[in-house]
Amino acid sequence: MKATDEVIRALLIEDNQGDARLLRELLKEMKGLQIVLEHQISLHAGIQALAQNAYDVLLLDLSLPDSMGFDTFVKVYSQNPEIPIIILTGLRDEEMAVKSVRTGAQDYLVKGQIDSVHLSRSISYAIERAALLKTIQHELTERKAN
Repeated sequence: MKATDEVIRALLIEDNQGDARLLRELLKEMKGLQIVLEHQISLHAGIQALAQNAYDVLLLDLSLPDSMGFDTFVKVYSQNPEIPIIILTGLRDEEMAVKSVRTGAQDYLVKGQIDSVHLSRSISYAIERAALLKTIQHELTERKAN
């Protein structure tokens, strides 16, 4: 997990300004994590930001003006499998949540049910799991080479 004095760079892809504002407020309430948040309102703009900048975590809404549903996650993940992705959605859909996590999402959070403690934990765990996965993949590659 990132040390408390390290800054976590997060990208939020969310078209609803009210939801984005609420998320910013939750991030301000978090204890122990310093997060710099960049916000994009479309999938296209978000993918461009991911190509141009390094982020520690991606917070992704599934209902965007230029992409809807599970395909939104797939489009981002297929181009950026190394970044931990936390899905934020207004839909409480357990089947979609399980499918998303099985496919590579780190978490699936329902808007309106998130508090700062839960969000902080989700971000920290997502970053830690992604780092662990990268280490495991590196070790497997090393073993195959030998």
